[in-house]
Amino acid sequence: MSSETAGVGPADLEGVRDRVSRIIGEARRQGATASEVSVSMEQGLSVSVRQGEVETVEFNRDQGFGITLYVGQRKGSASTTSSGDAAVRETVAAALAIARHASEDSFAGLADPELMAGALPDLDLFHPWAITPDEAISQALACEAAAYAHDPRICNADGTSLSTHQGCRAYGNSHGFVGGYASTRHSLSCVMIAGGDGQMQRDYYYDVSRQGPALMAAELIGQRAAERAVRRLGARPVPTCEVPVLFAPELAAGLFGHFLAAISGGNLYRKASFLEGAMGQQLFPEWLALDERPHIPQALGSAAYDGDGLATRAKPFVAQGRLVSWLLSTYSGRKLGLPSTANAGGAHNLHVSHGPLDQAGLIRQMGRGLLVTELMGQGLNLVTGDYSRGAGGYWVENGEICFPVQEVTIAGNLRDMFRQIAGIGRDLEHRGNIRTGSLLLERMTVAGR
Repeated sequence: MSSETAGVGPADLEGVRDRVSRIIGEARRQGATASEVSVSMEQGLSVSVRQGEVETVEFNRDQGFGITLYVGQRKGSASTTSSGDAAVRETVAAALAIARHASEDSFAGLADPELMAGALPDLDLFHPWAITPDEAISQALACEAAAYAHDPRICNADGTSLSTHQGCRAYGNSHGFVGGYASTRHSLSCVMIAGGDGQMQRDYYYDVSRQGPALMAAELIGQRAAERAVRRLGARPVPTCEVPVLFAPELAAGLFGHFLAAISGGNLYRKASFLEGAMGQQLFPEWLALDERPHIPQALGSAAYDGDGLATRAKPFVAQGRLVSWLLSTYSGRKLGLPSTANAGGAHNLHVSHGPLDQAGLIRQMGRGLLVTELMGQGLNLVTGDYSRGAGGYWVENGEICFPVQEVTIAGNLRDMFRQIAGIGRDLEHRGNIRTGSLLLERMTVAGR
């Protein structure tokens, strides 16, 4: 993948959209009363190095499609990585056979035709990176070398990886809607191991972007991975206590990810969410707002239409701390007797309101407590909101970091945690779909020795 012309991209979109239309036509020919199809073409380069040696160089080029079709209110789905006409016929036939054996579902079916997206905005998501395998290896090696050079206590490496991917996708259905876009995603990550004080500690750093040249410099990523690993040396548990807890931005994003799961239609109609019936309730402090911004150019979570073909739109989920919108697809909306929120497939670029302080300022505001930089385990009960995770990070006294912490568990209930948010930092995390800064909670139980 050494040039834009050599890779999958906008020039392939017409063919991908045409393929969507042909598959829908085949579904109609075989007897489907409605259908929807997703087609993708992707290619990528990934390299990984460790201890100055190349471990892997992988080049992939993939394509395939998935179809969901309906026979009345009966639904069947099938997918394949093959692309020939025979594969299309066989995959459609397989989905049709499944549909004919499925139970009727009065809520199944495509979104109403008048709701289909119209003109689609250009979100500037395609930025191919003209990097050769040798150049990719060179960057990965430079990243690791910078980590080793940063501190003599860096004694081992757990892998440095660079990847670049580009492709195009299209979605269409038998209402006549066919939408498509080309996109890119590039990343560089480094994991290092530090030794000292009778301990070995591991930590990492990474960056991801639509534009390869916009990634943080390889040497700086290596240095940050090394610095984070060295800072973990000497980690120890703390006595069990109830104290303020500050989540680093990438972990704060996970808390808001749990919130999105709790307001998603699938969990609501299954009565498997602790926020069932919470519409209009005060869930967060009055100053906090959560809104979706799906049309930010080049953002990793941007999308012009959702998984049902509905146009995405900017909207709030939380305003002045109150829940004002669910997260619904066409199907989950029908199950709940509500219209879709154009969120089939999830939210796009969730933005969390924040205050003027950065993480250092929030540490000073916290005074005494735990800064969490690592979470382990999956201790969340979405039905009750009970939250319990293994954690690591740093103990704070008098507004300053004192020593690293490990082997503790933090626990609370998400309803209480959301209400007790004392601050959100301006150190926003841009490497994902949820944009939030460090998050300070008034208190959590920290269980240690």
